[in-house]
Amino acid sequence: MRVVWIGALVSLLMITGCGEKRSPLESALYNQEGDRIGSVTLTEQSDGVEVKVQAEGLEAGPHGIHIHEFPKCEGPDFKSAGNHFNPTKKKHGLLNQKGAHVGDLPNLDVESSGSAKAKLMISGATLKDGQTSLLRKEGTSLVIHSEPDDGMSQPAGDSGDRVACAEITLNSDKDKASDPTDLNEKQKE
Repeated sequence: MRVVWIGALVSLLMITGCGEKRSPLESALYNQEGDRIGSVTLTEQSDGVEVKVQAEGLEAGPHGIHIHEFPKCEGPDFKSAGNHFNPTKKKHGLLNQKGAHVGDLPNLDVESSGSAKAKLMISGATLKDGQTSLLRKEGTSLVIHSEPDDGMSQPAGDSGDRVACAEITLNSDKDKASDPTDLNEKQKE
């Protein structure tokens, strides 16, 4: 009986990733100058991954926001994040009949104060293992662009420069400042 319990425990650990915490997963969001401007929290759901974004210091209006293929946020242009996350080889755009990339998201609306708070859903994505896992290989990143995504233009929705980036990895929660204003207060000291 003891052997059966040990076997079941080993199987459970293998299935759950040996204790890796994959959900919820929090990542710091940085601007082009390398300042922390917010956070991104990803939570596994039955129909995809929920993304909560909290940010400040952005220009008011709609901004394209996407998951990109590499977990690298090297400023100031964030080109290190690569292209949109597209493991299913679709066309870009939530309005495209041949789309969308797994990494395509609705635009992020930024208030006149420069702050944004949104809850978005990445349908078909997962934080578990698999083809559409945001944590496959080394991970991915979330990028906010300067302009809105038009939902159709190839390859990226004509959404302009990359202005903010968050790395999505199993270790992305190592920078634990609770919100950007807390971090800013600590930097003034």
